[in-house]
Amino acid sequence: MALVLILQLLTFWPLCHTDITTTVPTASYPKPWLGAQPAAIVTPGVNVTLRCRAPQPAWKFALFKYGEITPMLFRVVSTDLAEVFLEEVTPAQGGSYQCSYQNPGWVLGVWSHPSDALELLVTDELPRPSLVALPGPVVAPGDNVSLRCTGRLRDMRFALYRVGEAVPLQYHNSERPWADFPLPRASAPGTYSCYYHTPNAPYVLSQRSEPLAQAPGTTLWATSSAWGWRAWSSSP
Repeated sequence: MALVLILQLLTFWPLCHTDITTTVPTASYPKPWLGAQPAAIVTPGVNVTLRCRAPQPAWKFALFKYGEITPMLFRVVSTDLAEVFLEEVTPAQGGSYQCSYQNPGWVLGVWSHPSDALELLVTDELPRPSLVALPGPVVAPGDNVSLRCTGRLRDMRFALYRVGEAVPLQYHNSERPWADFPLPRASAPGTYSCYYHTPNAPYVLSQRSEPLAQAPGTTLWATSSAWGWRAWSSSP
């Protein structure tokens, strides 16, 4: 879909991407912040706004995407914020974005350090997580055990399910790409699965993990059969 700019275009970019990346400003040229609203992980068709905010007055902004020669935006402004609308995003618009700015008091042609990269992910479904038992696959009667649900993305919300129950047993928000769910004293035998999703709307969900069986005094693992998932046990 077409890229819609919400700031009035006052000039076209007279420079190429190389002009930004080869300029090496000093530490007095702090990098801007780049964010996405409503989120950096969205499903196809959602409208996304990319916001580049400078930590000081700016008069030019440049937004560029990794792998592309020319910037998506070159804007002359009189504020510390530039915004770009991406209408009804597609997976092709996902990728790594950065922005830079110029201060009116700087030497002509000097740009700030680029912002930290913003990873925009446009997908219908997040990668499936894995579920393992900690500290190991063997659980003796009375032992404490945790089930670790591991995805591929940070800052997600994780949910643990017991197979056969509709409501999640536990929820955890995690800054890391995994979350640990304690099962005190191995008191909850059963078969478990987990999934994760973005913490805020619009929500993007993963598939559920492969089931993991837990029973006191057994080894935890699962295997598939023609009849579905079957838990097998062995003595510790």
